Amino acid sequence: MKLMTKAIQSQLEKNRELPEDDRKVVVKYFTPDGAATWWISERDPHNPDLLFGLCDLGLGCAELGSVSLRELEELRGAFGLPVERDLFWDSTQTLAEVTEKSFEGIM
Repeated sequence: MKLMTKAIQSQLEKNRELPEDDRKVVVKYFTPDGAATWWISERDPHNPDLLFGLCDLGLGCAELGSVSLRELEELRGAFGLPVERDLFWDSTQTLAEVTEKSFEGIM
């Protein structure tokens, strides 16, 4: 599965033009054989490999930060499965909303 499409890339670039509070989570990545999840809202314009969003490795301590797209593409879970893109993710929530729900334990 391709983690970064041209449509996703375009949406991530458009997000950079918005105020931080209005930036939507464009894409959600997850490990199908683990508990790690990444909700991505931005891509560094100077380093396209660097993504920003809410990163939850399934250890009970999600954090806002950066992640390398290349590392996500190379990462394999407990059974050797690659990271996948959530094809059913509805990108209507802002990063702030997703973060708040994550910290409440709802996500």
